[in-house]
Amino acid sequence: PVSSTLYGSRFLTGEVGGSVTHQCFYSITPANKHDRKYWCKIARSGVCYTVVSTTGYTSKDHTGRVSLEDIPQNGTFAVTMTELKKNDTGTYRCGIGTTNRDLYVSLNLMVLADASDLVPTQLIHGELRGSVTILCPPGDTHGVEKRFWCKVGRTGCALIADTDGYVGRSHQGRIFITPQDSSGAFKILINDLKKEDSGLYRCGTGRLSVWDSQRVVALRVTAASTLPKRPKFLSSTVGGSLSFKCHYDPKGNYEKKYLCRWKAARCSPLADADGFVHESYKGRMQITSNDQENGTYTVVMRHLREEDAGWYWCRARNRHTEHMSSVKLRIQEGRCSSQDPETSTLVKLTLSSSPAAHSTPTQRSITGLTYTAGTATESTSTLLPTALPGTSATPPGEIYHESSSGESHLLPVVLPALILLIFITITILALTKIKLQKETGK
Repeated sequence: PVSSTLYGSRFLTGEVGGSVTHQCFYSITPANKHDRKYWCKIARSGVCYTVVSTTGYTSKDHTGRVSLEDIPQNGTFAVTMTELKKNDTGTYRCGIGTTNRDLYVSLNLMVLADASDLVPTQLIHGELRGSVTILCPPGDTHGVEKRFWCKVGRTGCALIADTDGYVGRSHQGRIFITPQDSSGAFKILINDLKKEDSGLYRCGTGRLSVWDSQRVVALRVTAASTLPKRPKFLSSTVGGSLSFKCHYDPKGNYEKKYLCRWKAARCSPLADADGFVHESYKGRMQITSNDQENGTYTVVMRHLREEDAGWYWCRARNRHTEHMSSVKLRIQEGRCSSQDPETSTLVKLTLSSSPAAHSTPTQRSITGLTYTAGTATESTSTLLPTALPGTSATPPGEIYHESSSGESHLLPVVLPALILLIFITITILALTKIKLQKETGK
């Protein structure tokens, strides 16, 4: 059995006389941190005989050429085997527990005569709702072969995204495969990390079934995150306008801040903080208020069209690191609203009847994105400022129903009171009439 609390590479290759190091990753729980860690080899009988464990045991055949290092604070332990022999080839388990049948993950070790081109497993740490960048090894320098990213599972490596345009449902809008550089290397960029993203991955070029020149990556997403939840969706109408803030680390000294349009694991630059604007967005998009001290820049979009709907990425990068966040824009005819089971934030935008009747747009500060959204009643030749006149927004989660008369909102309250007043009046008149009849009859 394979538990989600323990994972590691399913394939390991070394060369005769050389060495290999295998890492097992586990959830940092009190039981996992303090329990016995082991490495065993499965015999033909099906019994898994211990090679080394944290109790201090080492098998005679491996004495002096195997070690196990446990690093509980990182949730990982590493097994290193040296002076490899051809008969070291076989199936092994790395696991946790008092017996070799407890929590474990199996893997195959193949010892070859020559394995000089092997790439070791890379450990990547990410924060919940944060982003990561994974460097993939060089492939075809002509860029003919497709680049891919897949997740290692029980039956193989499940494709997540490739440069042919495929993107799995769980990664829509949040994964980007960069073009290859001169060496043939490329990067995988993932944002809005989730707990279930933790696991073992492969990136490479060509076919999934070929292991040459491919990187094995262990991605670990830290559940305890300091990053707040942020809205994934914004809504506006055709011809409307909106603005939102992108955030980056002010200490990061990023060389370039820009917005790109995401589609099919690619992201095409639309505008940057230096004044560049893509031809199709000339006069309709601008990056303003680049605040280096606070680490923010504002994206303003106006004269929105139906084709503007889709995913957008805020990006800030330098040579070593990159900060990313994404948002999906929905464009609707007339009064617009946004509500989706995938997001916990509800944004409602309405058209004000006159410029004098507007209120300041609701604004939320978030990691990677702050939004001020609305629709415009008329167009001008200049871009709108961050606070757009003629807009209003209800607080997230509040349901807003527009009506032709402001008084219609009071109808559910006034009508019962009016009926009660009529009833009381009729009762008083009836009692008065009865009293007068009695007095007249005396």
